[in-house]
Amino acid sequence: MQEKPLILVTNDDGITAPGIRALIKIMNKIGDVVVVAPDKAQSGMGHAITIDNVLTCNPITIDNGPQVEYTCSGTPADCVKMAISEILSRRPDLCVSGINHGANASINVIYSGTMSAAIEAGIEGVPAIGFSLLDFKWDADFTVSEEYVAKITRNALSEGIPEGVVLNVNIPNFKKDEIKGVKVCRQANGYWKEDFDKRKSPFGKEYYWLSGEFVCKDKGQDTDIYALENGYVSIVPVQFDMTAHHMIQKLNTWEL
Repeated sequence: MQEKPLILVTNDDGITAPGIRALIKIMNKIGDVVVVAPDKAQSGMGHAITIDNVLTCNPITIDNGPQVEYTCSGTPADCVKMAISEILSRRPDLCVSGINHGANASINVIYSGTMSAAIEAGIEGVPAIGFSLLDFKWDADFTVSEEYVAKITRNALSEGIPEGVVLNVNIPNFKKDEIKGVKVCRQANGYWKEDFDKRKSPFGKEYYWLSGEFVCKDKGQDTDIYALENGYVSIVPVQFDMTAHHMIQKLNTWEL
């Protein structure tokens, strides 16, 4: 009998989040599942790792699924490091992160704990995918995602993901019969126009709430933002080699 693929599941919304529970259910139909996820929400942590505090990682049972689960006190990237180095008996065939509550398209990939967990797996040489649903609500309907998450995962296992590449998958907040399909895209050129709401505590101490508005500068029809706005699931292949290769020749002309 052929050995089932070993799939590592993680996220940044915490191990009890409905998104990861939905992802675990899908992965249980595809392979042997081990979950290592944060014990609390770690959204917006980016690729932070814990270097100034202890880490704990303990077995936990949340439902009656066949998966094996651990809850970790660290960041999403910590969870992947811990899983590969200390928990798994062999290197996983795939790491899936999510399903995130909210978008990780365009520049959000930089800030995302969901995608940083997937990227950490990629750095470790494990094929990886980050999944996100464009619905921030805790009780978001993840059943819409099931077909696309399963299809993309099965293709990744059968076709492979090149070394140094991670897939960033975003699913629009549309009804199932309104989603038009899947588009392979590039990352849209966008940024956050940020605002700090300055307030005072009852004790007179100043504090701030960060808010902002996403600005898409990109009018291309081949971007993740365009795909999502028009009812398509977007897939962007992301690389973590951040070298600006086009700048190397120019730098060599500087008087250094």
